[in-house]
Amino acid sequence: MSTPYPFTAIVGQDDLRLGLLLNAVSPAVGGVLVRGEKGTAKSTAVRALAALMPQVHVVEGCRFSCDPASPDPACPDGPHQAGDGVSRDARMVELPVGASEDRLVGALDIERALSEGVKAFEPGLLADAHRGILYVDEVNLLHDHLVDLLLDAAAMGASYVEREGVSVRHAARFLLVGTMNPEEGELRPQLLDRFGLTVEVAASRDTDQRVEVVRRRLAYDDDPAAFAAKWAGEEADLRERIAAARALLPHVRLGDDALRQIAATCAAFEVDGMRADIVMARTATALAAWAGREDVQEEDVRQAALLALPHRRRRNPFDAPGLDEDKLDETLEQNSPPEPPEGEGDDDPDPNPDGPGGGGGLPPQGDGPDAPESADSEQGPEQDDTPEQQPAPAGSGGAEQPAAKAAEPFRTKMLSVPGLGEGAAGRRSRARTEHGRTTGAVRPQGALTKLHLAATVQAAAPHQHARGRTGRGLVVRRDDLRQATREGREGNLVLFVVDASGSMAARQRMSAVKGAVLSLLLDAYQRRDKVGLVTFRGKDAEVALPPTSSVDAAAARLELLPTGGRTPLAAGLLKAHEVLRVERLRDPSRRPLLVVVTDGRATGGPEPVALAGRAARLHEAEGIASVVVDCESGMVRLGLAAELARELGGTAVTLDELRADSIAGLVKDVTGTSRKAA
Repeated sequence: MSTPYPFTAIVGQDDLRLGLLLNAVSPAVGGVLVRGEKGTAKSTAVRALAALMPQVHVVEGCRFSCDPASPDPACPDGPHQAGDGVSRDARMVELPVGASEDRLVGALDIERALSEGVKAFEPGLLADAHRGILYVDEVNLLHDHLVDLLLDAAAMGASYVEREGVSVRHAARFLLVGTMNPEEGELRPQLLDRFGLTVEVAASRDTDQRVEVVRRRLAYDDDPAAFAAKWAGEEADLRERIAAARALLPHVRLGDDALRQIAATCAAFEVDGMRADIVMARTATALAAWAGREDVQEEDVRQAALLALPHRRRRNPFDAPGLDEDKLDETLEQNSPPEPPEGEGDDDPDPNPDGPGGGGGLPPQGDGPDAPESADSEQGPEQDDTPEQQPAPAGSGGAEQPAAKAAEPFRTKMLSVPGLGEGAAGRRSRARTEHGRTTGAVRPQGALTKLHLAATVQAAAPHQHARGRTGRGLVVRRDDLRQATREGREGNLVLFVVDASGSMAARQRMSAVKGAVLSLLLDAYQRRDKVGLVTFRGKDAEVALPPTSSVDAAAARLELLPTGGRTPLAAGLLKAHEVLRVERLRDPSRRPLLVVVTDGRATGGPEPVALAGRAARLHEAEGIASVVVDCESGMVRLGLAAELARELGGTAVTLDELRADSIAGLVKDVTGTSRKAA
């Protein structure tokens, strides 16, 4: 819609609004990452913020939005003469998930560069976003190399496009806002660290607040212009307050006491590097300016910590986000300056007694048209993602055992899918990728992205005489260009099929099994895989977790997994076969890796062993890479897991061999030799 939803009409979401406003006051804060479920006003708030940003003065006709007061001397459209320029609204540029590298950073005409020596450059989204807002929805679903390019530009304030020795540089300073749903997978820690702030958002569970969200949204959808007009006064006031805070920001003093609290807080939460300290300092300064103060106070430091540290503190992928606020308060108290003697320090009252903490100093929610007493998120159905323990099917071979706690995870052996894939970028199996080591050259299909210079020169060389080459230059035509083929790594779908039957019910064994699966889940997280979980026990199998990018959800389901009953191994394999069939239709380029965690026993029903063998051969016939994690223990072993691996056409490994540092672990991947079925 051409009329954006008013920022001041957003119901609640104090942390989200505060994080965005602080970046509007001080772009040096470094942007904000918004994490939360769908339908919680993430996109609406970002688009609404763009309408509040001050206008920018630009050199007329410059595609890179140079400031006429101090034009970029290296601007590809330059050089520019300092002048008055023209004013326009700040842009909000959206980066789609499926964007290419050329769309992000711009495209260089390699053919003209080689044959004519001309830097013909078409700007990308980074140039469009300069001096505005760059909004990346579902940033966790972007390819890693695009995120790297994006965050490098945000950190350096410039974008570089380099192709075979020909380079173009332009300024790229913008307010970076990313949104993501954690259920769809996390960003790598080193990428999380490049966002200045992070906020968690969720839909309100309060009935009155949800009613007000719907009421406002329906009014906006019916007549956007009329709805925006009702909030025009509040929008104007907020725009003026942002401008006033920007003007005050250079005069805010960050004292030594506040700096000591910032350093002590970062040390207490064991954040890596110094970026957290710097971001906290900038955020605390922006909070003071937003509150209309010229000195940073302890409440600013506390609020800055809540916004700048949750995504930087050391934690396992399955740990809950957020900070321990009791620990934060204790750290701040221990590093507070001594109290002044009685009677001193009473002549400087706080001009904003509410303070910025907890949303203090935000635009009031009760003074606008139709405002409720309190409010929260935007539209979106209530979500409850807490995993629930599913009722167990009635078993015939023993009573259900309570869920065993997983043993400590460990670093696992590298398991990979054989062959060369073409799936999403990751860190597990070999694949043809846009980035990686060069392995050859082909004629380009469509636009040229990665030139293979040697192959291009080799293709052009035989035709130089016929083309009438003069001088020392090389005449290169379109037909001579060769695209480099590259090999890297892809992420796979790792489908776990876990035996939860009575034969696995011994608590010590199941604890070890859960520890092994948890270790493999951690490995899948680090290698950018999708994961799924099928369990079988009693009389049937169930999909405990459909394929997802959220390994957190898989770990939660695993923790609550009960055991007991017979061992319907065939049912588990058939259920896995159906899951893989459906997933192949959804994402045909992502190759699966089947990990069966069992002792190999099959009981229940007529001919359970024969049925399990036939189910296993279905996977073998379709070439599905498989690993059987042999959970059998004790002095007498039947070797049933190895037999199952032979039927699957895969590899069997024991729990000990699964460890990366185990002397007995000889398996490197599913094509290895350790206990490979003959």
